Amino acid sequence: MYRNITWDQFQRYAFEEKLVQPFKQIFRELYVPTKEEATEHGSSRRYQGHQVQPRKASALLRGRGWSTFESEGLQKVYHAEDLVATLYAMADWYSPADIESPVIETIGFTNRKGKDLPLDQVDPVLFSEVMRDVDLVVSVAHVGGVDPQASHGTMQMRAALARESARLFGLDNVEVQKNHLVIHGKHGDYGLHLGSGMVTKGGLQLNIIAVQSQHRGRLFLPFLDDDPKSAEIISKMLLLARDGEIQDPTVLGQIMK
Repeated sequence: MYRNITWDQFQRYAFEEKLVQPFKQIFRELYVPTKEEATEHGSSRRYQGHQVQPRKASALLRGRGWSTFESEGLQKVYHAEDLVATLYAMADWYSPADIESPVIETIGFTNRKGKDLPLDQVDPVLFSEVMRDVDLVVSVAHVGGVDPQASHGTMQMRAALARESARLFGLDNVEVQKNHLVIHGKHGDYGLHLGSGMVTKGGLQLNIIAVQSQHRGRLFLPFLDDDPKSAEIISKMLLLARDGEIQDPTVLGQIMK
């Protein structure tokens, strides 16, 4: 779908027909090799230089099918595809002590005999899933300086959800700008972060209460995965895009300043 430039059409169709998938499929985060990576042989430097917490990173990856090897570090083996993905970083993944946090070097791709695989020969689905795992680690286990609420891929997914939700509700005052939504309301312009769900207006943070769990069902999300943060963000988008209809005095007291 991505190569045929039809992915967004399938996403739009899912919203129009209210199709609910058992898990994120057409809205799953997608990672494709960059032009720079296409010239690399057997490794990607996409996350080079990111410093992560070793115990947190290894725990996250082990929960996603990765294994810790004393000599090789963290690896994920795809037996049927004869592929091994390795996260290279100088670290003692076993140490329970407080040590200097490791810095990611490369993500390597080899066959099970250890031969490097050019990235254009790596199955694109497996490449995307490996990068999705590492992106999660960089976001959640990063030592500092990165929003811990969501990976880059997750924010791209939420941007797609926001675009289709805005179209579905006939909203023409919502823009996607990188990791934020910009909402042009009756009472001003709002920024809504696609990772944290934080709302700002004129540089000031607003305390907009998240959608309550019992009301999440009123929002349509095209998958069954429990994703309360995405529901919260879409709920806030709808609220602020129609800020002229807000009657809650707590919210009005903030946006009318």
